[in-house]
Amino acid sequence: MDSPSPDRLQPFRFADLRRGGDDATAELLAGLRAARAAIPPKYFYDELGSRLFAAICCLPEYPLTRSEARLFDGRGGEIADAAGRGRLLIDLGAGDCGKAERLFPLLAPAGYVALDISADFLREALGRLRQRFPELPLAGIALDFTRGLDLPEELLGPAEAPRLWFYPGSSIGNFAPEAARAFLARIARACCATAPGGALLIGVDLVKDKAALEAAYDDALGVTAAFNLNVLNHLNRLLPADFDVADWRHVAFFDPAASRIEMHLEARRAVAVKLAGQVRRFAAGERIHTEDSYKWTPEGFAALLAEAGLPKQRRWLDEEGGFALFLAGPR
Repeated sequence: MDSPSPDRLQPFRFADLRRGGDDATAELLAGLRAARAAIPPKYFYDELGSRLFAAICCLPEYPLTRSEARLFDGRGGEIADAAGRGRLLIDLGAGDCGKAERLFPLLAPAGYVALDISADFLREALGRLRQRFPELPLAGIALDFTRGLDLPEELLGPAEAPRLWFYPGSSIGNFAPEAARAFLARIARACCATAPGGALLIGVDLVKDKAALEAAYDDALGVTAAFNLNVLNHLNRLLPADFDVADWRHVAFFDPAASRIEMHLEARRAVAVKLAGQVRRFAAGERIHTEDSYKWTPEGFAALLAEAGLPKQRRWLDEEGGFALFLAGPR
């Protein structure tokens, strides 16, 4: 079938609701000036960071994406039957929209709303989707959804369509357990806010062999290292700052007691960095904490969902890759 001509395509709706300027500066400076410096992982995702993360998902050491794809390929019909077709699909952290796109034939969504913090990358992804799905109502919202899920109704399509919130991959692992519970509780409330029947379809990376977990976050090609280091380039533009990437190395390890991967940037030598006009000194070997990625057991995550107000559950496990998909809703 011929693609529709560009002048016949309906434009997708788009809103940029990110908090920038003073909010971002204050958050970043507070983290970088702390005794144990830290950068929130959402700042990984400038345009280059988003592309590097897409490359990570293709790496042989990173099985999560393939595990998720196996579940959708092998159990997709069953998942769609359980989730329901004809829903409004709301994609949290959409990235290149590729994971949601694979579900369109299964779910036959009434509309698609993509949420991501990287506005330019999201616009580009929705432009590609518009070419492939000219009849599907599409919307994009650039925002930090970890701060709240109050979305503009005019972008969400018909209020009567039940909503399926989609949070694939393992991004929920970036939240510490208490923060994860609070975030899932917000989704539980959003499931009940409009049409009945709202639900969440979420991916969860499971506890597995320590060596395999550490390889997934420190691959042989160095793509994850580049992804981690690129956050410094992003901060140089945002604050501004004068980080030199060559002064830092990528560090990643699994902490079994906390059941999480930690990622850090470690100073190769003593450095002084200008941060919005002020100097922060880092000793050789001092680290900036950039990400946690918590790993769950299926039973532990099921309990977390229930505590957050999402006790009605189905789950599908990919034992080969140590990954789970949960469909969860309120009673």
